[in-house]
Amino acid sequence: MTAFGGPDGGDGGRGAHIILKGNKNLWTLLHLRYFKNILAENGESGSSNNKSGRSGKDIIIEVPLGTIAMDGETGEKEAEILQDGEEIIWIRGGMGGLGNTNFKTATNQAPEYAQPGLAGIEGWKVLELKVLADVGLVGFPNAGKSTLLSVITAAKPKIADYAFTTITPNLGIVEYRDGKSFCIADLPGIIEGASEGKGLGYRFLRHIERNPVLLFLIPADSKDHKKEYEILVNELGQYNPELLHKQFIIAISKSDLLDEELVQAIEKELPSNIPHIFISSVTGNGLTELKDLLWKILNEQPAI
Repeated sequence: MTAFGGPDGGDGGRGAHIILKGNKNLWTLLHLRYFKNILAENGESGSSNNKSGRSGKDIIIEVPLGTIAMDGETGEKEAEILQDGEEIIWIRGGMGGLGNTNFKTATNQAPEYAQPGLAGIEGWKVLELKVLADVGLVGFPNAGKSTLLSVITAAKPKIADYAFTTITPNLGIVEYRDGKSFCIADLPGIIEGASEGKGLGYRFLRHIERNPVLLFLIPADSKDHKKEYEILVNELGQYNPELLHKQFIIAISKSDLLDEELVQAIEKELPSNIPHIFISSVTGNGLTELKDLLWKILNEQPAI
Protein backbone atom coordinates (compact mmCIF):
# COMPACT_ATOMS: atom_id res chain seq x y z
CA MET A 1 0.00 0.00 0.00
CA THR A 2 1.37 3.41 -0.95
CA ALA A 3 0.87 6.02 1.74
CA PHE A 4 -2.10 8.18 0.74
CA GLY A 5 -1.86 6.69 -2.76
CA GLY A 6 -4.18 3.71 -2.63
CA PRO A 7 -3.38 0.04 -3.26
CA ASP A 8 -0.41 -0.91 -5.45
CA GLY A 9 0.13 -4.64 -4.88
CA GLY A 10 0.87 -6.55 -8.08
CA ASP A 11 -0.48 -9.98 -9.00
CA GLY A 12 1.50 -13.13 -8.35
CA GLY A 13 2.82 -15.21 -11.24
CA ARG A 14 1.35 -18.62 -11.97
CA GLY A 15 3.21 -21.77 -11.16
CA ALA A 16 5.05 -23.57 -13.95
CA HIS A 17 3.18 -25.98 -16.22
CA ILE A 18 4.51 -29.45 -17.05
CA ILE A 19 4.14 -29.80 -20.81
CA LEU A 20 4.46 -32.84 -23.06
CA LYS A 21 5.93 -32.21 -26.52
CA GLY A 22 6.05 -34.67 -29.41
CA ASN A 23 9.44 -35.38 -30.97
CA LYS A 24 9.51 -37.56 -34.10
CA ASN A 25 13.21 -38.31 -33.55
CA LEU A 26 12.57 -40.12 -30.26
CA TRP A 27 11.60 -43.79 -30.33
CA THR A 28 11.63 -44.73 -26.65
CA LEU A 29 11.07 -43.25 -23.18
CA LEU A 30 14.50 -44.33 -21.94
CA HIS A 31 15.74 -40.73 -21.69
CA LEU A 32 13.22 -40.23 -18.86
CA ARG A 33 14.27 -43.20 -16.75
CA TYR A 34 16.05 -41.05 -14.15
CA PHE A 35 13.25 -38.47 -13.83
CA LYS A 36 11.41 -40.11 -10.94
CA ASN A 37 10.29 -36.83 -9.39
CA ILE A 38 9.66 -33.61 -11.30
CA LEU A 39 9.04 -30.44 -9.31
CA ALA A 40 7.80 -27.42 -11.24
CA GLU A 41 8.84 -23.91 -10.21
CA ASN A 42 6.58 -21.63 -8.17
CA GLY A 43 5.48 -18.29 -9.54
CA GLU A 44 6.97 -15.13 -8.03
CA SER A 45 4.97 -13.01 -5.65
CA GLY A 46 3.68 -9.67 -6.86
CA SER A 47 5.42 -6.56 -5.60
CA SER A 48 4.73 -2.91 -5.02
CA ASN A 49 4.03 -0.38 -7.75
CA ASN A 50 1.61 -2.90 -9.27
CA LYS A 51 4.43 -5.11 -10.49
CA SER A 52 3.24 -8.64 -11.29
CA GLY A 53 5.41 -11.58 -10.31
CA ARG A 54 7.13 -13.73 -12.93
CA SER A 55 5.45 -17.01 -13.78
CA GLY A 56 7.33 -20.21 -13.07
CA LYS A 57 9.46 -21.56 -15.93
CA ASP A 58 7.50 -24.31 -17.67
CA ILE A 59 9.00 -27.80 -17.81
CA ILE A 60 8.82 -29.34 -21.29
CA ILE A 61 9.11 -33.12 -21.50
CA GLU A 62 9.86 -34.36 -25.01
CA VAL A 63 8.33 -37.73 -25.82
CA PRO A 64 8.06 -40.00 -28.87
CA LEU A 65 4.95 -39.97 -31.00
CA GLY A 66 2.43 -42.47 -29.67
CA THR A 67 3.02 -41.59 -26.00
CA ILE A 68 0.02 -41.79 -23.67
CA ALA A 69 -0.04 -39.92 -20.35
CA MET A 70 -2.09 -41.43 -17.53
CA ASP A 71 -2.91 -40.85 -13.89
CA GLY A 72 -0.80 -43.27 -11.88
CA GLU A 73 -3.53 -44.07 -9.36
CA THR A 74 -6.70 -44.27 -11.49
CA GLY A 75 -5.13 -45.33 -14.79
CA GLU A 76 -7.24 -42.69 -16.57
CA LYS A 77 -5.78 -41.40 -19.85
CA GLU A 78 -5.04 -37.68 -19.59
CA ALA A 79 -3.19 -36.89 -22.81
CA GLU A 80 -1.93 -38.47 -26.02
CA ILE A 81 0.86 -37.20 -28.27
CA LEU A 82 0.55 -38.10 -31.95
CA GLN A 83 2.14 -35.19 -33.88
CA ASP A 84 5.70 -33.88 -34.08
CA GLY A 85 5.94 -30.58 -32.21
CA GLU A 86 2.52 -31.04 -30.58
CA GLU A 87 2.43 -29.57 -27.08
CA ILE A 88 -0.10 -30.48 -24.40
CA ILE A 89 -0.21 -28.99 -20.91
CA TRP A 90 -0.25 -32.16 -18.82
CA ILE A 91 -0.10 -30.69 -15.33
CA ARG A 92 -1.08 -27.05 -14.82
CA GLY A 93 0.73 -24.78 -12.44
CA GLY A 94 -1.27 -23.10 -9.71
CA MET A 95 -2.89 -19.77 -10.55
CA GLY A 96 -1.11 -16.70 -9.23
CA GLY A 97 -2.66 -14.63 -6.48
CA LEU A 98 -4.36 -11.27 -7.01
CA GLY A 99 -2.86 -8.12 -5.54
CA ASN A 100 -4.94 -5.72 -3.48
CA THR A 101 -5.41 -3.41 -6.47
CA ASN A 102 -7.96 -5.90 -7.81
CA PHE A 103 -10.23 -5.30 -4.81
CA LYS A 104 -10.42 -1.52 -5.00
CA THR A 105 -14.02 -0.27 -5.15
CA ALA A 106 -15.79 3.07 -5.05
CA THR A 107 -16.54 2.53 -1.38
CA ASN A 108 -13.23 0.93 -0.46
CA GLN A 109 -10.41 2.88 -2.07
CA ALA A 110 -7.70 1.26 0.04
CA PRO A 111 -8.37 -2.47 0.53
CA GLU A 112 -5.92 -4.12 2.87
CA TYR A 113 -6.32 -7.67 1.61
CA ALA A 114 -5.29 -9.69 -1.44
CA GLN A 115 -6.15 -13.11 -2.81
CA PRO A 116 -3.47 -15.75 -2.34
CA GLY A 117 -2.48 -17.97 -5.25
CA LEU A 118 -3.78 -21.50 -5.72
CA ALA A 119 -1.70 -24.57 -5.05
CA GLY A 120 -0.52 -26.58 -8.02
CA ILE A 121 -1.46 -30.17 -8.80
CA GLU A 122 0.61 -33.04 -7.51
CA GLY A 123 0.35 -36.78 -7.96
CA TRP A 124 1.81 -39.91 -9.52
CA LYS A 125 1.76 -39.91 -13.30
CA VAL A 126 2.59 -42.56 -15.89
CA LEU A 127 3.89 -42.30 -19.45
CA GLU A 128 3.36 -45.28 -21.76
CA LEU A 129 4.51 -45.63 -25.36
CA LYS A 130 2.42 -47.40 -27.95
CA VAL A 131 4.45 -47.73 -31.11
CA LEU A 132 3.17 -45.92 -34.18
CA ALA A 133 4.00 -48.02 -37.23
CA ASP A 134 2.22 -48.91 -40.47
CA VAL A 135 2.95 -52.63 -40.16
CA GLY A 136 3.40 -54.74 -37.04
CA LEU A 137 5.28 -58.03 -37.21
CA VAL A 138 3.47 -60.71 -35.22
CA GLY A 139 4.82 -64.17 -34.45
CA PHE A 140 6.21 -66.58 -31.93
CA PRO A 141 9.77 -66.08 -30.66
CA ASN A 142 12.30 -67.14 -33.31
CA ALA A 143 9.81 -66.75 -36.18
CA GLY A 144 12.38 -64.62 -37.99
CA LYS A 145 10.89 -61.17 -37.36
CA SER A 146 14.14 -59.46 -36.39
CA THR A 147 15.97 -61.02 -39.33
CA LEU A 148 13.29 -59.83 -41.75
CA LEU A 149 13.40 -56.32 -40.32
CA SER A 150 17.19 -56.19 -40.65
CA VAL A 151 16.98 -57.23 -44.31
CA ILE A 152 14.17 -55.00 -45.62
CA THR A 153 15.01 -51.89 -43.53
CA ALA A 154 18.08 -50.11 -42.20
CA ALA A 155 17.22 -51.18 -38.63
CA LYS A 156 19.77 -53.25 -36.73
CA PRO A 157 17.76 -55.31 -34.22
CA LYS A 158 19.46 -57.82 -31.97
CA ILE A 159 19.27 -61.27 -33.54
CA ALA A 160 20.02 -64.56 -31.80
CA ASP A 161 18.74 -68.12 -31.76
CA TYR A 162 16.86 -68.02 -28.47
CA ALA A 163 13.43 -66.89 -27.34
CA PHE A 164 12.67 -63.25 -26.65
CA THR A 165 15.72 -61.75 -28.30
CA THR A 166 13.46 -58.78 -28.93
CA ILE A 167 12.13 -57.43 -25.65
CA THR A 168 11.25 -53.92 -26.87
CA PRO A 169 9.84 -52.87 -30.24
CA ASN A 170 12.30 -52.17 -33.05
CA LEU A 171 11.24 -49.80 -35.82
CA GLY A 172 12.52 -49.69 -39.36
CA ILE A 173 11.69 -47.72 -42.50
CA VAL A 174 11.10 -49.79 -45.64
CA GLU A 175 12.29 -47.91 -48.71
CA TYR A 176 9.77 -48.51 -51.47
CA ARG A 177 9.59 -47.46 -55.11
CA ASP A 178 9.94 -43.84 -56.29
CA GLY A 179 11.13 -42.56 -52.92
CA LYS A 180 8.08 -43.85 -51.06
CA SER A 181 8.47 -45.57 -47.70
CA PHE A 182 6.53 -47.07 -44.80
CA CYS A 183 7.30 -47.96 -41.20
CA ILE A 184 7.42 -51.52 -39.89
CA ALA A 185 7.77 -52.62 -36.25
CA ASP A 186 9.36 -55.84 -35.01
CA LEU A 187 7.35 -56.46 -31.86
CA PRO A 188 8.36 -58.79 -29.01
CA GLY A 189 7.44 -62.41 -29.73
CA ILE A 190 4.01 -63.55 -28.66
CA ILE A 191 3.37 -66.82 -26.85
CA GLU A 192 0.21 -68.66 -25.96
CA GLY A 193 -1.18 -66.92 -22.90
CA ALA A 194 0.25 -63.50 -23.77
CA SER A 195 -3.21 -61.95 -23.42
CA GLU A 196 -3.12 -63.05 -19.77
CA GLY A 197 0.26 -61.43 -19.23
CA LYS A 198 2.44 -64.50 -19.78
CA GLY A 199 5.82 -64.07 -21.43
CA LEU A 200 6.10 -60.45 -22.44
CA GLY A 201 2.29 -60.28 -22.41
CA TYR A 202 0.97 -56.76 -22.35
CA ARG A 203 4.37 -55.30 -23.17
CA PHE A 204 3.87 -56.86 -26.60
CA LEU A 205 0.14 -56.58 -27.17
CA ARG A 206 -0.37 -52.92 -26.33
CA HIS A 207 1.79 -51.88 -29.30
CA ILE A 208 -0.32 -53.78 -31.82
CA GLU A 209 -3.27 -51.44 -31.23
CA ARG A 210 -1.55 -48.79 -33.34
CA ASN A 211 -0.65 -50.88 -36.40
CA PRO A 212 -3.27 -50.85 -39.20
CA VAL A 213 -1.69 -53.91 -40.88
CA LEU A 214 -0.45 -56.99 -39.02
CA LEU A 215 2.04 -59.29 -40.74
CA PHE A 216 1.92 -62.77 -39.18
CA LEU A 217 5.29 -64.44 -39.58
CA ILE A 218 5.16 -68.24 -39.39
CA PRO A 219 8.36 -70.21 -40.01
CA ALA A 220 8.36 -72.89 -42.70
CA ASP A 221 9.66 -75.44 -40.20
CA SER A 222 6.67 -74.95 -37.86
CA LYS A 223 5.07 -78.23 -36.79
CA ASP A 224 1.56 -76.90 -37.49
CA HIS A 225 1.25 -73.67 -39.50
CA LYS A 226 -2.51 -73.42 -39.17
CA LYS A 227 -2.49 -73.95 -35.40
CA GLU A 228 0.30 -71.42 -34.92
CA TYR A 229 -1.68 -68.80 -36.83
CA GLU A 230 -4.84 -69.59 -34.87
CA ILE A 231 -3.03 -69.24 -31.52
CA LEU A 232 -1.68 -65.86 -32.55
CA VAL A 233 -5.09 -64.61 -33.67
CA ASN A 234 -6.73 -65.96 -30.50
CA GLU A 235 -4.28 -64.07 -28.28
CA LEU A 236 -5.05 -60.84 -30.14
CA GLY A 237 -8.80 -61.38 -29.77
CA GLN A 238 -8.53 -62.22 -26.07
CA TYR A 239 -6.58 -59.03 -25.44
CA ASN A 240 -8.76 -56.74 -27.55
CA PRO A 241 -11.45 -57.99 -29.98
CA GLU A 242 -11.06 -54.82 -32.05
CA LEU A 243 -7.63 -56.07 -33.17
CA LEU A 244 -9.39 -58.73 -35.22
CA HIS A 245 -10.70 -56.03 -37.56
CA LYS A 246 -7.23 -55.06 -38.74
CA GLN A 247 -5.82 -56.19 -42.08
CA PHE A 248 -3.93 -59.50 -41.71
CA ILE A 249 -1.23 -60.91 -43.96
CA ILE A 250 0.52 -64.26 -43.48
CA ALA A 251 4.17 -64.65 -44.48
CA ILE A 252 5.80 -68.07 -44.32
CA SER A 253 9.41 -67.32 -43.42
CA LYS A 254 12.48 -69.52 -44.04
CA SER A 255 10.81 -70.73 -47.26
CA ASP A 256 14.23 -71.55 -48.72
CA LEU A 257 13.80 -74.81 -46.75
CA LEU A 258 10.79 -75.79 -48.87
CA ASP A 259 10.35 -77.48 -52.22
CA GLU A 260 7.29 -76.90 -54.41
CA GLU A 261 5.42 -79.87 -52.97
CA LEU A 262 5.80 -78.59 -49.41
CA VAL A 263 4.77 -75.08 -50.47
CA GLN A 264 1.53 -76.47 -51.91
CA ALA A 265 0.91 -78.54 -48.77
CA ILE A 266 1.32 -75.52 -46.49
CA GLU A 267 -0.90 -73.37 -48.72
CA LYS A 268 -3.75 -75.84 -48.19
CA GLU A 269 -3.48 -75.30 -44.41
CA LEU A 270 -3.72 -71.51 -44.57
CA PRO A 271 -7.01 -69.56 -44.39
CA SER A 272 -8.27 -68.81 -47.89
CA ASN A 273 -9.48 -65.31 -46.95
CA ILE A 274 -6.10 -64.05 -45.69
CA PRO A 275 -3.40 -62.97 -48.20
CA HIS A 276 -0.26 -65.07 -47.85
CA ILE A 277 3.25 -65.07 -49.26
CA PHE A 278 6.35 -67.26 -48.97
CA ILE A 279 9.59 -65.43 -48.18
CA SER A 280 13.20 -66.04 -47.24
CA SER A 281 15.25 -63.38 -45.49
CA VAL A 282 18.38 -65.41 -46.26
CA THR A 283 17.97 -65.69 -50.05
CA GLY A 284 15.74 -62.62 -50.52
CA ASN A 285 13.07 -64.73 -52.17
CA GLY A 286 9.64 -63.07 -52.07
CA LEU A 287 10.80 -59.88 -50.31
CA THR A 288 10.07 -57.57 -53.26
CA GLU A 289 6.63 -59.15 -53.61
CA LEU A 290 6.10 -58.71 -49.86
CA LYS A 291 6.85 -54.98 -50.09
CA ASP A 292 4.45 -54.67 -53.02
CA LEU A 293 1.72 -56.46 -51.10
CA LEU A 294 2.20 -54.37 -47.96
CA TRP A 295 2.21 -51.12 -49.91
CA LYS A 296 -0.93 -52.11 -51.78
CA ILE A 297 -2.82 -53.03 -48.61
CA LEU A 298 -1.60 -49.99 -46.67
CA ASN A 299 -2.91 -47.68 -49.34
CA GLU A 300 -6.26 -49.42 -49.35
CA GLN A 301 -6.61 -48.77 -45.60
CA PRO A 302 -8.30 -45.70 -44.15
CA ALA A 303 -5.99 -43.69 -41.89
CA ILE A 304 -6.35 -44.52 -38.19
